[in-house]
Amino acid sequence: MASSSSKLVLVMCFMISAFGIAIGAKFDQEFDITWGDGRAKILNNGDLLTLSLDKISGSGFQSKNEYLFGKIDMQLKLVPGNSAGTVTAYYLSSQGPTHDEIDFEFLGNLSGDPYTLHTNVFSQGKGNREQQFHLWFDPTADFHTYSITWNPQRIIFYVDGTPIREYKNSESIGVSYPKNQPMRIYSSLWNADDWATRGGLVKTDWSQAPFSASYRNFSANACIPTSSSSCSSNSAASTSNSWLNEELDNTSQERLKWVQKNYMVYDYCTDSKRFPQGFPADCVQNI
Repeated sequence: MASSSSKLVLVMCFMISAFGIAIGAKFDQEFDITWGDGRAKILNNGDLLTLSLDKISGSGFQSKNEYLFGKIDMQLKLVPGNSAGTVTAYYLSSQGPTHDEIDFEFLGNLSGDPYTLHTNVFSQGKGNREQQFHLWFDPTADFHTYSITWNPQRIIFYVDGTPIREYKNSESIGVSYPKNQPMRIYSSLWNADDWATRGGLVKTDWSQAPFSASYRNFSANACIPTSSSSCSSNSAASTSNSWLNEELDNTSQERLKWVQKNYMVYDYCTDSKRFPQGFPADCVQNI
């Protein structure tokens, strides 16, 4: 049964926005290349997007639409080989000093060492909710699907359909939650060798440049704020909003525990040196 908050969001979506469904969407229809001076390219009739990084510049793109709750999927193939110092970012964000943000960031490493998948959640400009993971496969050898489900109760991060993180709404104990600010999808490939690999100890090897990451099979089933006073009457839209009430069933909870036991390498909720006065309040809800 839908919770009251989900019902309210559903009504709001119908009042002020449209449910957008973009499955197998073309990159040239859904995204704008925003920087990189030709280093970002849309190829294969809009089915493939590539970002590249060299010593002069990285590159990036953003969605044409803003979203207020939804299910977002993207397939990525990350920078291969010696990717130390590079960061491939894929995230949702609003704008301004009190912005909301939901992050995937892929921190490169030396050849043969694992990527670090960095996740974070910002609300009202406050982040510091990092969890980091290694992956159980080589993310440079092929495309893999990275997904975000964002609804009024929780944010769930998925890798190839396996949940790796659940961040629950903790407003009941005074912690703000992303729920009012529409967010665009952003992605970029950039040099961050001052911090990305082993705290900045390993620098980018520019002899390996240009570095390249690839994207395909973007899909979004989401609420798109518009100036329209009504929602799309598309029958698929009306039957495909299960993300509004999505939660982890028992099987998914077990998979989440498996990932966090075997592949989590950092959790802000266990970092007592960082929080000597006590862990943040939302850690109680998200253990």
